[in-house]
Order: sequence, then structure tokens, then C-alpha cells
Amino acid sequence: MIELQGVDFGWPDSRETLKDISLSLAPGEKTILLGANGSGKSTLLKLLNGLVTPGRGSYRYEGRAIDKASMADRQWLRRFRQEVVLLFQHPEAMLFNPTVRDEIAYGPQRLGWTNTDERVAYWADQLGLRPILDKAPFTLSGGQKQKVALASILILEPKVVLMDEPSASLDPRSVGWLVDFLLDTEATVVVSTHNLSMAAEFGTRCLVLGENGRLAYDGPVGPAMRDMQLLERCNLAHRHRHRHGAGEHTHLHGHEWESS
Repeated sequence: MIELQGVDFGWPDSRETLKDISLSLAPGEKTILLGANGSGKSTLLKLLNGLVTPGRGSYRYEGRAIDKASMADRQWLRRFRQEVVLLFQHPEAMLFNPTVRDEIAYGPQRLGWTNTDERVAYWADQLGLRPILDKAPFTLSGGQKQKVALASILILEPKVVLMDEPSASLDPRSVGWLVDFLLDTEATVVVSTHNLSMAAEFGTRCLVLGENGRLAYDGPVGPAMRDMQLLERCNLAHRHRHRHGAGEHTHLHGHEWESS
């Protein structure tokens, strides 16, 4: 479904962010994306979503090149935007309609779908948003904004779901719902997270980006979580000293924070 070959990408005001990324994702595959701050996780998700295109190398979605020419094809772009969706790390970047109801309905209305009200009601119930459907998104809490943004992409019935730190603002019940949804969905899923304790819940395959913007690991999630040398090398774990009375020893710890 997705194929990257030798992809490089760099932002104009910074050094190269992604370097020589090659990978393929099969339909329905569930993948975790790990990496320290600045490793390029968010950039890779934006590239998969077609918001940026490779500086070198190629990206193909269902066999079609995703480049500036394809993104200029309005008919193709309409289809791509419905099939490949991205939940941003900061949901405020996705919310611009006057009410929650309008926000969730925006995509289906743009696509000319019928039964929009029923679709909105379904996803509002799934995510506990019915009591706030007529509120303005900017008045909501961080967790509520995250759920509204989530509803606004899942209502599109996408083939590929990309998520950047989706559990950062969600309450435990909502995180549990999200894990169950991702297990059940037929969509291809890529989830970035800093939370190593949650990584195995989101998928079975793991991609680890090193601080040089290269893929340091691509394989099953279990071995990656047990490879403390890999995690330390990619700044996902650290060593520090512990004192016990007169004794002292060193432990290696995984980082369990969520990105701010």
C-alpha cells in the first residue's frame, strides 16, 4: 500500500531531517514509530500524508507516486485526502469550524456524502462528544480537542490512519477505546509515541528513527522494547546512578514521557 525508497527530506531552515528512508507498509498493518525529539517522526508522518514531498527518493501510495505533480491533481488529491488521514500532535492545528458538530461533519460534507448527521452522531457517541456538539472547539479542554480531531478524521473511513502522539491528551478510558479501535480497524495504521509502555498496545511492527534521521530498526515491537542498547543509542533510554546506603550502581531506564 505504501512504499518509500531512499527518501531524504529537510526543512528549509534546518539540517536534513530524514535520510535514506526505505520501507513498505502492507494493507492493514499496524506500525509503531519511535524516536527522540527531533528525530523526524512528525516529519515522516507529514510526508506519508502528502503534506510534504521527498527531496530525494520516492513515495508511492497504491502504486502512484506522491509528489508535487500528483498533489496538484485535484481529483486525485480529493481521493488521497479521504483515504490517508493524519491526527496531528497538537489538535488545535486541525480545528477551525465554529462548532464541534461542524468540525466532525466538515470532511463528509466536502466529499458530498449523504447521511452526514447520522455519521456525526455515530462518531460523537463513540468518543463521548454528544454533550459538546454545539460548543466552539477553541473552548474545549486539550483532551476534548484531541477527541474532536480524532472524530473528524475517522468519520472519513480512511484506508490509512497516521497518528502523532495520540494518547498525549486523552484520559485512560479514551486511550483504551483507541487501542481497541486500532486493533479492530482494517485500516493501515502508523502511530508515533514516546510512551514505551504503550508502544506494544498500538501495533506489532516497530520503526525506530535514530537522531541522525535514519531508520535504526524495523521489525517486531517486542525485540525493540527489550533492546536497551538500541533505545539508549536512539535517546529513548538513559543511564543514571542510584545510591543505596554506601553503595552505588547504574541503571538503564526507558523514557516514559509524552512529547510536549
